[in-house]
Amino acid sequence: MNKRVKDKIQDIKTYLEQLSKIKPNTFEEYEKDFKTKAACERYFEKIAEAVIDLALLIIKEKDLQTPEEENEAFEILEKENIMNSNLTKKLKGMKGMRNIIAHQYSDVNDELMYAAISKEIEDDVKAFLEIIKKLNKK
Repeated sequence: MNKRVKDKIQDIKTYLEQLSKIKPNTFEEYEKDFKTKAACERYFEKIAEAVIDLALLIIKEKDLQTPEEENEAFEILEKENIMNSNLTKKLKGMKGMRNIIAHQYSDVNDELMYAAISKEIEDDVKAFLEIIKKLNKK
């Protein structure tokens, strides 16, 4: 595993840890506090960007097909049997939500965002990191 991959994995772990420290315990708390919402959205965005970067680094390291768009990175990893279609779908959804936040395509749905930061992003990203760890042991 090269240094850039290791560094990106560490970044992701740090962002997940920081997000877990600031996210409220209930949706009601989340909804009421605009500063916490903004911070959680920013960490979600940073995590999503780092996961995309990591996918692209793995593709380059393994000399796989170069994606034309970032979203294709997860599809390429699936096609190469590195990850399954369920995780591909979840990570593409994460990227879609990241785009809504970053580019302000529309208002962020607070309920969806809270669900994403409460459980989904941590589970999905940790599953992705486990795959990358195993892949680099081969």
